[in-house]
Amino acid sequence: MTVTGTMLVLAAPAPPARPAPATGAAPPALGAPAAPAAPARSRGPAGRAFGPYRRLFALPGTRAFTAGNLIARLPMGMFGISAVMMIAGQRGSYALAGAVTATGLAATALVAPWTARLVDRHGQARVALPATLFAVLGSLSLIVCVRTGAPAWTLFASYAATATTPNIGGMSRARWTHLLRDSPGPHHTAMSFEQAADELCYMLGPVLAAFLCTAVFPEAGTLAGAALFLTGMLVFTAQRSTEPPPTGTATRHGSPLRALAPLLVLFLCLGLVFGSMEVTSIAYLADAGLGAASGPVLALQAAGSCAAGLLYGAVRPRSLRACVCALAVLMAAPWAAAATGSPAALAAALLLAGMATAPTMVTAMSRVHARTPRGRLNEGMTLAVTAILTGIAAGSAAAGLTVDHLGPRTAYLLPVAAALAALGSLARLRPVRVSGRLREAVARDT
Repeated sequence: MTVTGTMLVLAAPAPPARPAPATGAAPPALGAPAAPAAPARSRGPAGRAFGPYRRLFALPGTRAFTAGNLIARLPMGMFGISAVMMIAGQRGSYALAGAVTATGLAATALVAPWTARLVDRHGQARVALPATLFAVLGSLSLIVCVRTGAPAWTLFASYAATATTPNIGGMSRARWTHLLRDSPGPHHTAMSFEQAADELCYMLGPVLAAFLCTAVFPEAGTLAGAALFLTGMLVFTAQRSTEPPPTGTATRHGSPLRALAPLLVLFLCLGLVFGSMEVTSIAYLADAGLGAASGPVLALQAAGSCAAGLLYGAVRPRSLRACVCALAVLMAAPWAAAATGSPAALAAALLLAGMATAPTMVTAMSRVHARTPRGRLNEGMTLAVTAILTGIAAGSAAAGLTVDHLGPRTAYLLPVAAALAALGSLARLRPVRVSGRLREAVARDT
């Protein structure tokens, strides 16, 4: 398979019969380290597909901060389900557990952008470590309050304290952007890897949390998540050579909120897709008598997105409109599969639908990079994540009401409608004029 595009001029080695003009096109940061080994390792389709990633991680310091990033990111898929299982198991109330986690989500939506702004101004290590310690103390306080039978309000206060959790995915993407600011092709590969890592952690996190809470003790999921998060953040922030320089307390650039407003509508719609799809699938599988299998079946959607994200990083990026169109089409697959009444067909449809998620997220996040004022990247990405979380909450609620009144098969139309709304939101999204090779590459016509 021959893959073309600006990015793969950097990633794929030149054929043996030719001299090395292609390697001369590579940016200085990605020049010599990976060149000697590339020709031998990139033979065959698999070598060409993973060649960009080998060259990416040949950059000094990238493997170390990525290791810490992955350790700290895994608990992001653990905390919610761990809190629900711990509170419901000890207090016997899913209503209380749901209210506590919803309060934490609302607090995060308010606090996270401010935490990200401080990270941009003062540096990742200086802000993220204290914020992480405060969030970990909130998790430990929640364990103690649940275990000792403390009043219900203490559960809300403890879980709300975890809202200072730094956006580890955003900080990692900011490091890649800092390292690859003059290399648009490798930057696309890095963003695809980050999205695949998100999907992998949100696929494995709930499974690990459920196992710990049921097989060990109810508080084990929260305790393990807090330990992993603190350890990973210590490793991540220790890598100072790759940390973006802080902007300082005074910045000449305004808030990214206004510049990102049209994109935030898109991310809100994407959150509606994710939230409604999850709740509807759980309800459908429960009606089919497969409630215990809902976790593995839902994991197929994340698995499809993870695989698609890695593959997308090895090919030329597509336009945002093309990605959202593919999302709208593939989100109809679960609705069609549900009409057959076959859980196996639904599992295959979820895997297929998930494959449209990562390319859409990667391409949309590249627009965030293009539109965010210089020195405010963490804040801009955190605003996008906040919009997604808001959409997930709204989509979950809408799907629950639809399932109760019309059934899960009809509720599968909600992700389709949300994807179409995301496509419609692109009408307000116009190209922006920004400087720099990376920004010129990502600020393409949608």
